[in-house]
Amino acid sequence: MDPLIGALVGAPLLGAGILLVGGRRLDRTGHWIGCLWAAVSFVIGVVLFADLLSRSPAQRTLTSHLFTWVPVAGFQADVGFQLDQLSMTFVLLITGVGTLIHIYSVGYMEHDENRRKFFGYLNLFLAAMLLLVLADNYLLLYVGWEGVGLASYLLIGFWQHKPSAATAAKKAFLVNRVGDMGLSIAIMVMFTTFGSFAFRPVFAHVGDVSQGRLTTIGLLLLLAACGKSAQVPLQSWLGDAMEGPTPVSALIHAATMVTAGVYLVVRSGAIFNAAPTAQLAVCVVGAVTLVFGAIVGCAKDDIKKALAGSTMSQIGYMMLAAGLGPIGYVFAIMHLVTHGFFKAGLFLGAGSVMHGMNDEVDMRKFGALRKYMPVTYVTFGLGYLAIIGFPGLSGYWSKDKIIEAAFAKGGGEGWILGAVALVGAGITAFYMTRVMLMTFFGDKRWQPAPSPDRPSAEPAAAETHGAGQPHELGATHGEGEMPHPHESPKIMTIPMCILAFGSVFAGGLLSINSAFLKWLQPVTGHSDGHSPVATWEVTVATLVVLVLGVALAWQQYGRQAVPAVAPRGSLLTRAARRDLLQDDFNHVVLVRGGEHLTRSLVYLDHTLVDGAVNGTAAGVGGLSGRLRRLQNGFVRSYAVSMLGGTAVLVAATLLMRGV
Repeated sequence: MDPLIGALVGAPLLGAGILLVGGRRLDRTGHWIGCLWAAVSFVIGVVLFADLLSRSPAQRTLTSHLFTWVPVAGFQADVGFQLDQLSMTFVLLITGVGTLIHIYSVGYMEHDENRRKFFGYLNLFLAAMLLLVLADNYLLLYVGWEGVGLASYLLIGFWQHKPSAATAAKKAFLVNRVGDMGLSIAIMVMFTTFGSFAFRPVFAHVGDVSQGRLTTIGLLLLLAACGKSAQVPLQSWLGDAMEGPTPVSALIHAATMVTAGVYLVVRSGAIFNAAPTAQLAVCVVGAVTLVFGAIVGCAKDDIKKALAGSTMSQIGYMMLAAGLGPIGYVFAIMHLVTHGFFKAGLFLGAGSVMHGMNDEVDMRKFGALRKYMPVTYVTFGLGYLAIIGFPGLSGYWSKDKIIEAAFAKGGGEGWILGAVALVGAGITAFYMTRVMLMTFFGDKRWQPAPSPDRPSAEPAAAETHGAGQPHELGATHGEGEMPHPHESPKIMTIPMCILAFGSVFAGGLLSINSAFLKWLQPVTGHSDGHSPVATWEVTVATLVVLVLGVALAWQQYGRQAVPAVAPRGSLLTRAARRDLLQDDFNHVVLVRGGEHLTRSLVYLDHTLVDGAVNGTAAGVGGLSGRLRRLQNGFVRSYAVSMLGGTAVLVAATLLMRGV
């Protein structure tokens, strides 16, 4: 089975190489080549999963050493893989959901002239993420980590002719570099502390290291996780990432990039368990972000950006659970899996809506689409019910467990974290009901396609596919043409239906006889918390806030007409529309602060450094200029100099003899 572990990464990596190097000759078949290699990786994952199931829990860790990467005295880096229950869970999610997104993209990107390159980037994304979760050491994990960052940059900025897309890609790349510094420094500290950066020796010797050093490593890992998983304070890139094609949004938000931070924290559980301060910091970051993202999602009229705020919030739930330690690790990963189904389905559903609405993203220009797009309506609706935690659906089984685990932390911290998680559940019900009502219910609010003289409400987010070509299959829509919503083709709706099935049943299936808990426990560990409230009380409270959130959204968007232009709103609403001023904060503190710092350094450089260098040069030049006057080329001057020198020597001799 060892060669198959490497083949998991090798299959999509080979596909990326073929598609990106093969050239235009593969334009007609490149998309199917991309789908094939993604599917091959998924099949290999299923085979390896079956092999793990056939083993006893204690023997479900497979390792594969490929080669020694950096053999230096006192420092050795290997390229090796570790497949256990945790990495296997990610492998199935990445390859399974990733393959469905590949298939969906065949239809969605049909008219894009660079479709082959797009599928090459998708394959590269899968390969990098698989390398990240299969690495048996932090240095190799870092390679996959950076590979994911590169692939996300290429995909977010895929439509390079749009300045907004190029800017969004650059923003995602730069913000993630901040987090990546945390991971790189953490690896350096690990090596100086443990003499290794491989998982096994590091985790085995955690007890031999001071808590201060472990806290430092934990906080650095948290910084890295904040960057990749778009958690406060490194969350500003996520909304702008919607500039990429919608399948990219589904891939980044559901199965790959934003889950990497959660994986890093859970995989490093031994470190965080021994560093309570760092563990509490993870909880705080998750709690703040889950409310932050939910509030942002409430104010967005762009359907994709509303879902982006939702992703930020749901990852916040996972980080909160991961910060709870052994009480919450399993539930963090369980919510990650269920979220992979319903969030991918929601994004693909949003892409289907855009497909039938002239690439419009403004929900104020939707309405009544349930009559025209029944499959999209049902699949999107099931994802909506799952994410708000409707009883029996996937989100209900995972999110409620996180809320229970938060209360089980005990003390004042447990009450605060549990209350925040409950409030987040209510806000989630509100903004997702808002999305559902504005898109599929009410009256038709459709408007003609935007033209240069009449731009859309949010032109930066409107998608154009290829070199000015629409993505709608077999149709074109010109400026000023009214949309004609219709159901998407089967190549797009079938993946949506499969994801909707997972949105409904995944959580329940994983919860049967605590199957998922037993599966992950050998890797993550688990301890039952002692909650100050009973399970049924948490369930009732969650259902109450859910109903309140839905009712409030129905009152505002179901019973009342949706205005074509968003009202001014309260101060909080206006701030939420601007992502709670996160970009403004970054601009004032980081951009302007950086400018002032740079100017100060330039001034110091000019006045002190250059002043000292230039002053020395000027002094040497002045001295040499004066000395140069003595070498003027006139014989009489040299004669006078010789006479003066002779006089000095004679005088000195006479004085010495007189003494």
